[in-house]
Amino acid sequence: MNPKKIGALLKELRNEKGLTQEQFAEVVHVSNRTVSRWENGNNMPDLDILIQISDYYEIDLRELLDGERKSEKMNKELEETVLKAVDYTNSETELYIKRVHRLLFIGAMLWLISQLIGHTSLVDNNVMSTISDFSEGAACGMVVCGIIITSRHGQRIKAFKQRLLKRQ
Repeated sequence: MNPKKIGALLKELRNEKGLTQEQFAEVVHVSNRTVSRWENGNNMPDLDILIQISDYYEIDLRELLDGERKSEKMNKELEETVLKAVDYTNSETELYIKRVHRLLFIGAMLWLISQLIGHTSLVDNNVMSTISDFSEGAACGMVVCGIIITSRHGQRIKAFKQRLLKRQ
């Protein structure tokens, strides 16, 4: 797999359709800078996006991955296998995000505990004050980390599911 060859083919296909990088970026839901990086061979599209590109340009996925056109068509079985692999990868990501959401919930509970302790007469107790401070710090850390981790992955999974549902 040669990123430069794939990028050259992507550029050729885009030019054949008479699209700008910005117009094509809207089709695959990425930025025009991302399309430019693909065409220059600096980055490669994700597998689910490659499948969407092959459908859009009506080109065989193997041709796209090889970076050159061939006359034979990809058989349906291979395409289904690739889709299953992508689905498995996204299932693993969803499981990961569920775990992060659990941590966010625990963080929210810790924050609630710290607030309850802080607003009662228990805050005068040194042990309870320490527990309150620890709970608040842990809660803030968990919430910030959870937001950072889930924001990027959550959007990608949602976009992938929408692309798959459009295919079927």
